[in-house]
Amino acid sequence: MFKKVLVANRGAVAARIIRALQDSGIQSVAVYSHADADLPYIAQADERVCIGEAVARQSYLNMDAIVNAACVTGADAIHPGYGFLSENAEFARKVMQAGKVFIGPAANWIESMGHKTQARELMKQHAMPMCQSSQVLRGDLAQQSLQAAAVGFPLLIKPAAGGGGIGMLSVHSPEQLPASLEKARGLAQRSFGNGELYAEQLFERPRHIEFQIIADNYGNAIHLFERDCSIQRRHQKVIEEAGAPAIERATILSMADTAAHIMKTIQYNNIGTIETLYDPDRGFSFLEMNTRLQVEHGVTEEVTGVDIVRSQIALAAGQRLSDVISADLQPPKGHAIQARIYAEDPWRWIPSPGLLKVFRLSVGPGIRIETGYAEGNRISPYYDPMIAKVIAYGANRQQAIARLSEALSDSVVEGIKTNIPFLVAALQDADFQEGKIHTQLADDIVKRQTVHA
Repeated sequence: MFKKVLVANRGAVAARIIRALQDSGIQSVAVYSHADADLPYIAQADERVCIGEAVARQSYLNMDAIVNAACVTGADAIHPGYGFLSENAEFARKVMQAGKVFIGPAANWIESMGHKTQARELMKQHAMPMCQSSQVLRGDLAQQSLQAAAVGFPLLIKPAAGGGGIGMLSVHSPEQLPASLEKARGLAQRSFGNGELYAEQLFERPRHIEFQIIADNYGNAIHLFERDCSIQRRHQKVIEEAGAPAIERATILSMADTAAHIMKTIQYNNIGTIETLYDPDRGFSFLEMNTRLQVEHGVTEEVTGVDIVRSQIALAAGQRLSDVISADLQPPKGHAIQARIYAEDPWRWIPSPGLLKVFRLSVGPGIRIETGYAEGNRISPYYDPMIAKVIAYGANRQQAIARLSEALSDSVVEGIKTNIPFLVAALQDADFQEGKIHTQLADDIVKRQTVHA
C-alpha cells in the first residue's frame, strides 16, 4: 500500500479522497491555488502545497507544478479526483515518468475512451448496444453536413474529444446543420483543444443510466450495479440515484453484466463508468465511458457498502480485486439519492459566486454531506460552482426522497444564490416521485415553476 498520496484536486472531491486516505492509514498531500487558501480541505491533509494562481491553467491544470509537488513531498502516487486532469492521458504519463503511480486507469485507456468515436468503435466490436452515429466528420462544411445528415434526424452534434455536455447541439433539420456544426466546432476547440465532431442519433427523452465498473491490474472486472442520472440541466447531472426506478431489474442486470464482461475482455483497469441512454422501445445505447471517479459515486457506496475511493486506491497500489471487494457482493440494499448544490440562480442556472455568509446544511437520519466549503468561505468564479453534495439513504425510494427533500428544505445558505429551490421542486415533482424521469424533466420543471410564478 502507498505511504503518501497527493490529491490533485480541490474542494469536496479533495476532502472525500483525503478522508479515504486517512481511513486507509495513508498520509495525504493537498494542493491549492491562491483562491482556495482558506478552504477546509487543506487543513484536513497531512501536508499542503500551493501550486499557483487562481486561474485553473496556472494551478489545478498545471501538470508540472502538481508533479513537482508530489516529488518534493515524497508522495508515492497522485489521485486526480474528477474534473481538471482526471481524464488527461498526458498527465497520467507525466506522473508515471516521475516514478509515481497515477490512481486511475492506464494512460492508453484514458486516451482511447476519451475520444468518443474511438470508444464507440471499440465497444461496438464487443457487442455493446449502440445507436446510429457517424465517424469523425471530415472535409468542408458541406461534406460534413452530408455525413451528419446520413445519421438521420433528429440528431446530436457532439465533440469527439469532449464531455460534460459541452458543445452538444441538437439538430432537427438539414437547414440547421451548417450553423450548428460551426458553433459546436468553436465550443469544442475552446473547451477541449480539439474541434473534431461527430453526429449521433438523438433520443428525445431518454433515461441516462450508468454502470460503475471496478477492475484490477490482473484482468478481473466487476460492476457495482447502476445509477440513474436523468435529472440534468444543460446536459449536466444534478440529481442521481441508485438504483434506477421503473426499469425491470432483469433488464438492468443484463446490461450491467454485459458492461462488466466487456471490461474484463479488454482488460481495462482500475475504475470507470459506462454511460448509456435508455429508451423503453429501443433499450440501452452506449453513450461514453468516463475513466475516473464520478461525482455521484456516493449513492453506489450507500447501497452496496463498498467504499469506491478506498477500493480505487488499493487497486492502483497493486492489490487484486478479490482482496478489495468480497466475492459474494450482495445485491443493492435500499435506495440512495444525491442532489448537487450549486452556487447558481435556481431557475436560470447562472453561476452566483460570492461570500458564504451563512452555510448550514441540515443533517438527519440517512443524510450524508460532502462539501469543500465552510461558512465564511468565498465561492470563486474560477471553478465549477458546485458547493456540496447531499446524499439521502432510505429503505426505499420514497423514504430517500422524503429525507433528501427535508434536508434541503431545512438547509440555510445566505450570501449567494443556490439551486436548492430547484432541487426541492424536482424531488417533489409528481413525475419524479412516480419514476417517470428523463433527461428533459429538469427543463419541464423549470417551465412549470415559471408558469406558476
